[in-house]
Amino acid sequence: MKEPRKKSGKNPGNKKADPRQSPVTDNKIRLNKYIANAGICSRREADKLIAGGEVKVNGQVITELGYKVDPKDQVSYKGKRLIPEKPVYLLLNKPKDFITTTDDPENRRTVMDLIKNACEERVYPVGRLDRNTTGLLLFTNDGELARKLAHPSQQVRKIYSVELDKKITDEDFLKIEDGLELEDGVATVDKLAILDNNRQMLGIEIHIGKNRIVRRIFEHLGYEVVKLDRVMYGPLDKLNLPRGKWRLLTEKEVHRLKNLR
Repeated sequence: MKEPRKKSGKNPGNKKADPRQSPVTDNKIRLNKYIANAGICSRREADKLIAGGEVKVNGQVITELGYKVDPKDQVSYKGKRLIPEKPVYLLLNKPKDFITTTDDPENRRTVMDLIKNACEERVYPVGRLDRNTTGLLLFTNDGELARKLAHPSQQVRKIYSVELDKKITDEDFLKIEDGLELEDGVATVDKLAILDNNRQMLGIEIHIGKNRIVRRIFEHLGYEVVKLDRVMYGPLDKLNLPRGKWRLLTEKEVHRLKNLR
């Protein structure tokens, strides 16, 4: 009877394990991404927290940038365990008379009422549309993407349909095209077009994200905006999305948003 063959090489059981590291899996992600997915901050800001010794993994402080964690690891910040949520991205075609806030002390209707059954995850609006403005509004729990899209340097393209109380003159049309000096700086318009024979319906494309900027542009010249509808936000449009309804973004749309320049 032959003796059992001895296995060659070192016994993996004799290898001393790093107590900070979890077993090798294919599901490991960088610690800064894990923190960002928990909605704490962006990845760049997470790197600062890690380098500053403010993050623990399985009870031990981790200061190594690029450190990877397993989904089963316990990550904590300021003594609180972080649990990343599945990223959710949804688009709402906002109707009038809803305010863009997550909570209202006056108990007015908010955009959150329109998406309350959309998902289990907590999502938040990216940017704002005032109460009487309709159109596209993005929601997500991806804090990193939300901060990126809201930052002035990103200059996300937005297209609005505008109805005025009276016809616009050629002179005022050119003033808007050239850029108006408002109380908080120059309002630059990328494109402006007249959409009807009465010269009261216009299309306007802007990148700037100042508060109520479209309304203020026309009000500065003595016009009242009767209707304002955001028809495009970055690469997203209202096609097949009725007023008051929402839909989840496709993977392709999410990819395009994340890769905006």
